[in-house]
Amino acid sequence: MVIGGGFGGLKVARRLARRDVDITLIDRVNHHLFQPLLYQVGTGILAGGQIAPALRDLFVARENVRVVLAEVEAVDLEARTVTAVAGGELTLPYDILVVAAGARDSYFGHDEWERDAPGMKSLDDAFRIRTRILSAFELAETAASPAERDAWLTFVIVGAGPTGVELAGQIAYLSRHTLAGHYRSIRSEAARIILLDGAPSVLPSFRERLRGKADAELRRLGIEIRVKTTATSVDAHGIDIDGPDGADRIEAHTVLWAAGVEASPLARVLAHASGAEVDRSGRLAIAPDLTLPGHPEVFAIGDMVALEAVPGVAQAALQEGGYVAKVISSRLDGKSAPGPFHYRDKGSMAIVGRSWAVADVRGLQLAGRRAWLIWAVIHIAFLVDWQKRLEIVRRWFWEFVTHDRHERVISYVSLLPDELARAEVESVRRRLASGESGGEASGQ
Repeated sequence: MVIGGGFGGLKVARRLARRDVDITLIDRVNHHLFQPLLYQVGTGILAGGQIAPALRDLFVARENVRVVLAEVEAVDLEARTVTAVAGGELTLPYDILVVAAGARDSYFGHDEWERDAPGMKSLDDAFRIRTRILSAFELAETAASPAERDAWLTFVIVGAGPTGVELAGQIAYLSRHTLAGHYRSIRSEAARIILLDGAPSVLPSFRERLRGKADAELRRLGIEIRVKTTATSVDAHGIDIDGPDGADRIEAHTVLWAAGVEASPLARVLAHASGAEVDRSGRLAIAPDLTLPGHPEVFAIGDMVALEAVPGVAQAALQEGGYVAKVISSRLDGKSAPGPFHYRDKGSMAIVGRSWAVADVRGLQLAGRRAWLIWAVIHIAFLVDWQKRLEIVRRWFWEFVTHDRHERVISYVSLLPDELARAEVESVRRRLASGESGGEASGQ
């Protein structure tokens, strides 16, 4: 049984699907998500389906693989069963269990901020962020006062790691180029984009030379950078911060969160069941062979586990998934298991703006168009579906030539707060049902 259809879980399932075994793959969504390109869905470059192939499509030719859409709630290590909810409650047995449940955004004890500062870990998150970004320009166009207009045209990204830098750069390009000239009461180019982080620089995990080049490129794009600065409060109208110059308030209706992650709750479920430890981010302590201490039949991989010198990136999850598949195959063949897991660092990359990137690949430090080309080739290579690769290359080429982005569809209701949107939809339904608005309502 494999819990999670992300990079690690999918790797295990695809490798073992070739063996004479029965595999149950459980996930709370029906697709594999290529997270490194999620920000491009959130900023209108790509459609969701282009980076999220259906799990059933990936295993349609493998009759020994069963895909279950459900959310796992409990694991009974003694009975070797998993309890999941899928309409009703399911109890599913396993011989070997691989848990690759990933991570979620961390608000450092302020989960109430999530409502006003959404993060980006799923397709739903990306769609929500895309709606917020595009809605901000629409509502700025009809703002009743200059102060309200400025608040709609101010975008704050909390967290200057790769995700935050990529989001900031794409919002800058969207406002300065894609949307330029589309409005009559505002200039989209006047959008104010602020990137802040508690670290002393952007991209803190990169080497100093690349951090400096990324900082310079972000500033060239017109992005305000505030480092050594943390959020102290977030609400629907803005964000309170504390930095080198003291406390400050930024009036902004669009605050996006890219500041940190914590492990899936399943890590604590396994820790409680086995007596294992978790760290401050909720990540599970596991053995060097990626098994749960005292339970060699249970493996845990990916962002939900704590391993020394192993970063929480897709490449680590892929390597862990390949290693676990090798260990299980060795057991099936009656052979001795390979040695402990060793992570091979293949480098780090981040997009800054449109076709500019920084890359640190096995000691080679690159910045600019060459780094972007390497980034593009590597990301295309790791997509699991050839059709998706072709679609994305075509979309990138079109955006590069025309500066246009197809994925910019929102509606009037999407501009409203959730509670007002529900009320508006219900009001329209009542008018249509009663015939009060006739053809006019139908046209709307």
